[in-house]
Amino acid sequence: MVGNLLKDVEGGLSFSEALDKQRENFSRIYVQLVRAGEVGGVLDKVLDRLAITMEKEKDFKAKTKGAMIYPAIIILAMIAVVIVMMVAVVPQLTSMYSDFGAELPGATKVLMSVSDFFVRAWWGILLVFVLGGFVFRSWQKTPLGERTFDRFLLSVPIYGVLRRKIVLTDFTRTLSLLLGAGVSLLEALDIVSAAIDSAVFREELKDATKQVERGTSLSSAMSVYEDFPTILTQMVKVGEETGKLDEILTKVSEYFEKESEYAIKNLTTAIEPMIMILLGIGVGFIVIAIIMPIYSLTSQF
Repeated sequence: MVGNLLKDVEGGLSFSEALDKQRENFSRIYVQLVRAGEVGGVLDKVLDRLAITMEKEKDFKAKTKGAMIYPAIIILAMIAVVIVMMVAVVPQLTSMYSDFGAELPGATKVLMSVSDFFVRAWWGILLVFVLGGFVFRSWQKTPLGERTFDRFLLSVPIYGVLRRKIVLTDFTRTLSLLLGAGVSLLEALDIVSAAIDSAVFREELKDATKQVERGTSLSSAMSVYEDFPTILTQMVKVGEETGKLDEILTKVSEYFEKESEYAIKNLTTAIEPMIMILLGIGVGFIVIAIIMPIYSLTSQF
């Protein structure tokens, strides 16, 4: 990759043109930033700021993923335990209870029916999950599906707040970076709206960009949509009036990043007890359903 860049630059292409030839490795944002730095004669400053921003993004994403690892492991472990119980343990107990001719309580009958269904129809369950996942992914890739699912994610309690904060952090940080490098507002909005990881925000930003193109201020264009919080539109308005929109957006991105970290803590704090409660209910039901017939058998002797 570096060798190809060097070859292209030595061949007479500008650095931005060389990057543009490798779109699979460098996004449109990077190419436009470098191009703006070349035109303004501040390429060194642009690259320095880009490096700092990339480092912040890396740390932020690592924190977000790290916070979700523990709940994910617990959920997977819980699913694995239930599957093992249903497929391996309960069928053996069913056979034992049948041999003794024990009278089974309702909870045990329900557990055994579920276990029997798992054992007999595991391939069907697996097929339903695989086909369902394929159909869902295909639907999600459609414009309507992507927008509908994204709107659902944004409306989920606690997680929706976190997702919204993360999207706003990426939006303000990237827009600030582009404007600070000298990219025009319209071009910067066009780049950001295409790159943002949210179908809902992407659509609203594209509509806002069209309004800005007609002469509306960015703050007024964004204020139409409830997804953009008041603090953002007010700060953008201040940036427009002072001519320091890129600096204001940098401050706003730092604010949303801190808010995202708080949201991550709230999410993990809420998820862990919920998982434990569900785990306790599930395991408790299985244990009770298994132990009750044993007590019934011992009382017969």
